[in-house]
Amino acid sequence: MISPQTYRIPYSKSFVEFSLPSASRADVAVSQPVPPLKDIPAGIQAALDHPIGIPPLREIAKPGQRACIVFTDITRASPDHLLVPALLKELETAGVRDEDITLLCGIGMHRPSTKDEKITKLGAEIVSRYRVIDNEPQNPAALVDLGVTPGGVPVLLHRAAVETDLLIATGIVEPHQYAGYSGGRKTVAVGAAGEALIAHTHGPAFVDHPGTRLGQIDGNPFHEAITEAARRAGLRFILNVVLDDDKQILRVTAGEPELAFNDLVKFAKSVYEVPITKQYDIAIGGVGFPKDANLYQASRAPSYLFFAPVPVVRKGGFFIIPARCEEGAGAGVGEQRFLAAMRDAPDVQFILNDARKNGYPPGQQRAFVMAKVLEESRVIIVGSKCPDLVRDCKMIPATTMKDALQLASAKLGPACDVLIVPHAMLTLPVLQQK
Repeated sequence: MISPQTYRIPYSKSFVEFSLPSASRADVAVSQPVPPLKDIPAGIQAALDHPIGIPPLREIAKPGQRACIVFTDITRASPDHLLVPALLKELETAGVRDEDITLLCGIGMHRPSTKDEKITKLGAEIVSRYRVIDNEPQNPAALVDLGVTPGGVPVLLHRAAVETDLLIATGIVEPHQYAGYSGGRKTVAVGAAGEALIAHTHGPAFVDHPGTRLGQIDGNPFHEAITEAARRAGLRFILNVVLDDDKQILRVTAGEPELAFNDLVKFAKSVYEVPITKQYDIAIGGVGFPKDANLYQASRAPSYLFFAPVPVVRKGGFFIIPARCEEGAGAGVGEQRFLAAMRDAPDVQFILNDARKNGYPPGQQRAFVMAKVLEESRVIIVGSKCPDLVRDCKMIPATTMKDALQLASAKLGPACDVLIVPHAMLTLPVLQQK
């Protein structure tokens, strides 16, 4: 908060400032302040020297073995330019040859990564020295069928990840709408997966399940499915981080996948999960660049707040999200599927009914998720460069924050309870049970 009744939250590469109506009552939810690591290389090496539940990688790896490191794509903030070189150094120390190492970019169903993006993620020297490839989720020849989980999920994963002697993954552990927390097993089990696995785990049966919630691991069918998929792939070792709102490393952990992941989840909960004592009439969520460049990504802010363990906004309330959306809905296949489903449906109930009856292809799950949000609340997108598209997607465009607050107040009255979440995708407000 800058001054009494004046607030600011991210908008594109800057901020938007606003005041609330005088009768409103406001709370601000921010992640817990934790100092970042001062010496990042030393922190990464310490994690590799003392992994959890398994000997150091340099002792596990053997000369003549094949190794595959699955790393995150450009849409994830995982500092792979620091993590992957450290892992490669461990393999080199163990005597693993360069030609026996594959670096697999876990794009999931995203578009293939460009050479420049690979260089950004790994560095030019590594891209020129090692075999660097992308996941191919729609290429049967590139996938290995590992059967079906007890929950009915078909496990198809990239051949490079499965047919290796030592499978390793990087990742970032943060709140995730389906997995509870990302990172750990997800980089392999979704990033290196075939379309069938991704379609099933992102389908209406999983998204509708009450256990599929942000921050929830226990009883979460998505978490259970991808944990089993990573186990079948043979994921042996992970190097993951927790970041703050400014993408600085707060904690780095290496080791046996489940034990190391659980260690980071425990820490991440202490940072990201913020207690609240009530539901609110209005939640104002910040996104910022690059996530607010298109509506597909920016819409994660209201859905994250809605899919908290208990929705942050009470039924009939409003989510207000400043988002520039200069790229419209987004150019990818998934983004366009989202747009078509939102735009072409007569109402949100049609989207829900159609999805539950007929399913949907990967990417279109965002329309189903947003329909669930809009079934119980209203979403205002502020400052969008494509207000007509926002309207087509069953959301409300507003030019300024003042306009948005006036729209909400006209429906709810001037005396509203407002929650301001400056970083809506990295802060998880959790309602405390009385």
